[in-house]
This record gives sequence, structure tokens and C-alpha cells, in this order.
Amino acid sequence: MIRATAVLSLVILLILLLYIPSTHPPQRFVAQIRIEHEAATAFWGTDPATRILARAVRMQDAAADVTPIPKAADAPSTTGVNNAVAQEMASVNQRLFNNPYFRSVDALLLLGSYRLATLLEWLPWLVAFALATAADGWFVRLIKAKEFVQHDPEMFAVYACLAIITLCATVVGFVVPITLPPLVLPCVPLVISVLLGRALGCFHKRA
Repeated sequence: MIRATAVLSLVILLILLLYIPSTHPPQRFVAQIRIEHEAATAFWGTDPATRILARAVRMQDAAADVTPIPKAADAPSTTGVNNAVAQEMASVNQRLFNNPYFRSVDALLLLGSYRLATLLEWLPWLVAFALATAADGWFVRLIKAKEFVQHDPEMFAVYACLAIITLCATVVGFVVPITLPPLVLPCVPLVISVLLGRALGCFHKRA
């Protein structure tokens, strides 16, 4: 059940990540970043909001080597060919390397990087809660083992599947160009932490 849920969720995630750039121009993603940066400035203040934006730009630069967007340097050389062929190759390169879809993918990655950078700003508070939920699940699992209480593999599978679905939905939510309130992003790791803690509490352990 868990494996099937993971595979299905990842397939749907990939389809949506490839579909979203085809329905929105790159300007839409950039405008969404501006909107959320203004909201972050009002919520966090100028310095933290600037730090979030700078972190997102660094993340985007680091991801440039693994993105599927072709670079102009990858274009075939036109040296040693006649003018007609060179013009045709330049036209093909222009259509390929300046494709609106690939520009939308680039802007989508930038929006995702900005939201991830915003989430990292919450990291000190989120880590404490995640550790607490993990410790709670581990103690529940230990107590059940010592008391010879029957563990529930079905509930373990349910909690694990819900955590996988929530994680994949979060990735999609990171790149959808709709306005997210500042407090929505930190709620997602909290929900995933609770689900994983509950799954750990239902996982079988021998006494």
C-alpha cells in the first residue's frame, strides 16, 4: 500500500510539475514572487525578507546546473558553415533556447526556491516540534512493546501514506502561482511531523 501510494503520488507530482509551466507565462511566477515578498516584508520585516530573497536566488543559481532548461552555450557552433545554414541554425537555437515553456520552468523553479527559502526561515522552530513528535512516537512504540500491546500495521500504512501524499502536495503547492498566507508554509511540516510520529508509534517493535 505504501509503495503504491508513493509511486502514484510521484507520478502525479511529475505530471503536474510539467503541466503547470504550460498554463502560466513566466511573468506570472515572477509577479507572484513580488507579491509574496511584499507579504514577507510586512510579516517578517525588511531584513529577514531580504535574507529570504537572497537565499532563494542562491538556491536558484545552485540548481541551474541540474535544470532541464538548455543554455545558450549548449547551442551548436555555426563556424565553418555558409550564411543560409548559419541563419537557419540561429533561428532553431532561438526557438529552442528561448522557448516560453522553458522560461516558465525557470520562473517556476525560482518561485519554488523562494517558498522553500521562506520555509527555511521557520526552521529553528519547526525542528523543535519535529523532534518532539518523533520522540513522542518513539516512546509510544516503546511502551506498546513493553506492555505487549498489539501494534496496528494498517494504521501505520495509513499514516505513512498520508505523510507521502502531504509531502507531494506540498511540492506542487510550492510552484503553483497562487498567493499563500505566510503562516501556511510552516503548517505543512508540522502536519507531516505529526503523521510520521503517529506512524512511528504504530510501527512494530519486539519487546
